[in-house]
Amino acid sequence: MANEVFEAARTMLAVREFADRPVPDDVLARILEAGRQTASARNGQPWHFVLVRERDGLRTLGSLVRTGAYTANAAAAVIVAYEKAMAQYGMSDASRAIQSMLLTAWGDGVASNWTGFGGIEGVRKAFGLPEEYDVLAVVPLGYPRRRIVGNKTRKPLNEVASAERFGKPLS
Repeated sequence: MANEVFEAARTMLAVREFADRPVPDDVLARILEAGRQTASARNGQPWHFVLVRERDGLRTLGSLVRTGAYTANAAAAVIVAYEKAMAQYGMSDASRAIQSMLLTAWGDGVASNWTGFGGIEGVRKAFGLPEEYDVLAVVPLGYPRRRIVGNKTRKPLNEVASAERFGKPLS
C-alpha cells in the first residue's frame, strides 16, 4: 500500500535554486495550515508564521539570513518564530511545524530548505515581530529551477536504529 507522506519524507531534498514562477495562493495556504495543524507540547502552539511574497521582502530576507541568501530568488518564504516565554518547548514545537510545512510543500511539488537557526534578530526587527518572539528559521519556497533526482546518501537503517535496546540489531 502506497504512503504519500512516507514518499515525501523519503524523497524530499533541500533545494536552493528556484524557478521564476509563483506558488499559487492555495498551495501557500496549505503549507501554512500544515504548520498550524502540527502538534505542540501541551497544545501551546507557540509559533507565529509570517508569509513573505513581495520581492523586496524576499531580498531583505536573503540579506539577513547568513545561510539563506538564495531566499532572495524564492517565490515566497515563511518566517517561523516562537514565543520566548515558551522556550522550553517552543524551539522543538516550531521545528516540528517547519518539518510539516516542508513535507507539505514537497508533496505539492514546491521545493524548500531550512535557513537560519534561532536568534535571527535582524529578521525579527525588519518584519515587525514583537520582542516576545525569537525567529527560529526562514523557509524559502518555490518550484525547483531544474529537474530534481531524489538520490540520498543515508546510513543503513541498522546503523541508526536498534531493537529494544541500543546495539541490538533490528530483525
